[in-house]
Amino acid sequence: MEISLSNLNWQVKGYWPYVPIKEKSMETGQTLHGVTPWIDAKVPGGVHYDLWKAGYIQNPYYARNSLNCEWVENRWWMYRTDFDGQSGCEDLTSERVFLVFKGMDYEAMIYFNDELLGTHKGMYEHKRIDLTGKIKEHNKLVVIFKGIPSEMGQIGYTSATSTQKSRFNYKWDFSTHLVNIGFWQDVVLDIVEEAQIEDLFIRTDMEDDLGMIRVSGKVCTSRNREEAQRLSVKVCIGSPGDKSSSDVRWIREHEMLDEDSVSADGLTEVMEEDPPLRIEEVSLNADGSFDRTIVVINPQLWYPNGEGEQPLYPVTCSVHEGENQLYTCTKHVGIRSFTYAHNEREHAGALPYTFVVNGKKTFVKGVNITPLDHIYGNVTREQYAYLITAMVNAGINMVRVWGGGLIEKEIFYDLCDENGILIWQEFIQSSSGIDNKPCEEAAFLQLLEANAKAAVLEKRNHTALMVYSGGNELMEEADRPVSAANKNIALLKSIVDTYDGTRLFLPTSASGPREFITREKGVSHDVHGNWRYEGNPEHYELYGQSDNLFHSEFGMDGTSSVKSLEKFLPEESGKPTLMSGDLNWQHHGEWWGTYLRDVEMFGEIAKTKENLMLFTKCSQFMQSEGLRFMIEADRRRAFQNSGTIIWQLNEPWPNASCTNLIDYYGETKSAYYQVKRAYERQHISMTYRKLNYAPNEEIKEDIVVSNSGEGFLAEAEVLVRVISGELISRFALTGNILKNGSSVLGKAVFHAPKEQGIFFVTVRLRNGSRFLSENTYIFSSLEKEILKPLRGGAGKVEVRHSETKKLRNGRLEKTLVLKNTGKEAAAEVGIELVRDDYYLLGTDNYVLLFPGEEIKMQYLLIPKFAGTFLEVENLKDTDGGKNWDIRVTVLQSVLERCGK
Repeated sequence: MEISLSNLNWQVKGYWPYVPIKEKSMETGQTLHGVTPWIDAKVPGGVHYDLWKAGYIQNPYYARNSLNCEWVENRWWMYRTDFDGQSGCEDLTSERVFLVFKGMDYEAMIYFNDELLGTHKGMYEHKRIDLTGKIKEHNKLVVIFKGIPSEMGQIGYTSATSTQKSRFNYKWDFSTHLVNIGFWQDVVLDIVEEAQIEDLFIRTDMEDDLGMIRVSGKVCTSRNREEAQRLSVKVCIGSPGDKSSSDVRWIREHEMLDEDSVSADGLTEVMEEDPPLRIEEVSLNADGSFDRTIVVINPQLWYPNGEGEQPLYPVTCSVHEGENQLYTCTKHVGIRSFTYAHNEREHAGALPYTFVVNGKKTFVKGVNITPLDHIYGNVTREQYAYLITAMVNAGINMVRVWGGGLIEKEIFYDLCDENGILIWQEFIQSSSGIDNKPCEEAAFLQLLEANAKAAVLEKRNHTALMVYSGGNELMEEADRPVSAANKNIALLKSIVDTYDGTRLFLPTSASGPREFITREKGVSHDVHGNWRYEGNPEHYELYGQSDNLFHSEFGMDGTSSVKSLEKFLPEESGKPTLMSGDLNWQHHGEWWGTYLRDVEMFGEIAKTKENLMLFTKCSQFMQSEGLRFMIEADRRRAFQNSGTIIWQLNEPWPNASCTNLIDYYGETKSAYYQVKRAYERQHISMTYRKLNYAPNEEIKEDIVVSNSGEGFLAEAEVLVRVISGELISRFALTGNILKNGSSVLGKAVFHAPKEQGIFFVTVRLRNGSRFLSENTYIFSSLEKEILKPLRGGAGKVEVRHSETKKLRNGRLEKTLVLKNTGKEAAAEVGIELVRDDYYLLGTDNYVLLFPGEEIKMQYLLIPKFAGTFLEVENLKDTDGGKNWDIRVTVLQSVLERCGK
């Protein structure tokens, strides 16, 4: 049984290094004071948050304030709390009790009742300290954190890394230098039961349509050998249930129903009181170990998001002596089979990059994540839930937990299990630019082994975990990924094989002969890159000709919205700029300036406050356009290419411009909805190799349908229009689409308009009366500033209908009908909520509307309950829930806000 100490009254105080150990001056005998007084502390949490709450630092995420916070990491920090020996009905003074720190960050000394009981170094190993016989009527707990270890940020030498500290804190292209210190996970007292189960491992599989749940572990007891032989384990398999959130259920209810997605008949929310399906008593081996496989007839299978539902079976393991139950624990698992296949037309020596779930190849529609915040101990369950909900809404089925960040909290993996998000888990290693070779020093390997083993043992029971990787972009030499022959990587593989043995282990990401995407044929296995728009036509030539087998990291940069920029940029910085032209912009994303790119495509953008909206709209349009082509080019080759994982979904602090789809505040960029379209179950696309054509030039391009379901008869329509909406060409295509792959439906043959300007090609897909997909491409017959006509401003978008409906748990549903009443097409028509205390996810957003065209969109409003510096935006409902104003934005202007 665990008793949480996290909710006690904690305090923290800062000291110069080593002062807490010395306490008094050698010369004068005076008490050595701290650099701060005792202040209230949140556990789990981080020192920076506590200092901000107490007024000792300003918000590090505003302007360049983080530079003024770097003193924090150069101090030692002492936490203290106290508790009584009597906790409820438990007399702790007579129990066998361990003090357990589930996540310390990073190096610490632990004192209990003024006695040094242990030290710790690392982030992922639980620190257990035996308090048996040491607990008194009143008890004092003190923990001293020794500042931060010396470690490298993005630029440095991987071969010289010496810690398992999360490295993004030390400065990365998407983060600042703000290094967390403190308890980043719970502190508990573990009251040791008379007998309990350790090393519990639950695997599931399918054999001949039967579900297999294999349960193994070891019973540990303080009893003597003869008494221990009377113990047994009961394994109870309960009825499966749906543990997905109401937010995810809303999203799935508002999606277009897929006739061929798999539904678990009668699946309901988990009801723990339902009668068990199977109960089996398992005898113990002489050493207390047990291992039993239980067969489930007619199992309800767990599927990735978009392929079916996620029924989870409660598996309860209990230790008994006769009828007396001594211990029990429950895990929720899904029954599924995982196998790994080689790609079609694979390259020589390639690893298996095709993920097969329940016998079906699954094209990976993935995203990479960074930690949610620099101060990750304060991140709330609600923040994780929103991120997973956003993945489900975008059709994402896999998340890569990046090696420069965290091995995440358990709640993240629980949410992935519950909502069908497959997990690619990296160990804590990453490239460093100057050299990228994994460290092979003995001391580091010992630390790596301990942290990796702890991670595997903790995460292996998660249904969604599908692949491990040795780390991010580890290389033997430039552009040459490391292999499993490397001493460091071989160690990690042996850990995975020993303590899991059921999942694929990849030496690193990327893997194969080359690290980065290339035009050279036959050498691109799993590749990374690129992260910026390559230019017109270079962007389309590079990705359109690539023969990579898997694309586990790539992205496009785009600015944040004006709404978000205004929260962290001073007023004088609120205008378009090059990164080098403004220190605040440079501090918040110096690698990712898009001004020159956007001016080249859209024409000169004056560097005035009035043009900030135009700049952000142009930037986000290019991010969407570039990313869409990269995804479509890979998906059109399924399963020669077996998946894409976009860099990246989120960011740990607010960037003025970056490669993320969702910004720090939870606002979605245009690219998020472009990804949602590109990841749809049936998606129609057109091949092309450039954005501009000569007037009246003949255009011949393939129309391709990418299909994640069963085969069907497709009916497609191709429309070519100019900016006024005038139709200049229209024709139809029909054909049979193969199941679970991509099919060329036919060739679109048409001419560019005779007059110079921009034109639009819309492709629509149907199966009988069932609408499946629509995709519009924007081309130009101009030679320079080819997208400038989009700025014309003759499009006028009006809100024709707005309705807000209250749902459960403080959620709201907003329905909007928008119409373009102007004379020209309006691009990047977006909806954002004026207020800050709700997240907004919709069926669509940032759309193109032709003159006279109308669209209905629905949005889920989710109350914001965030931690760290975001808590100022949390829902307070001070207006009684009466103000649900939205703002409509287009590529050039902002319309007036519209009330409910």
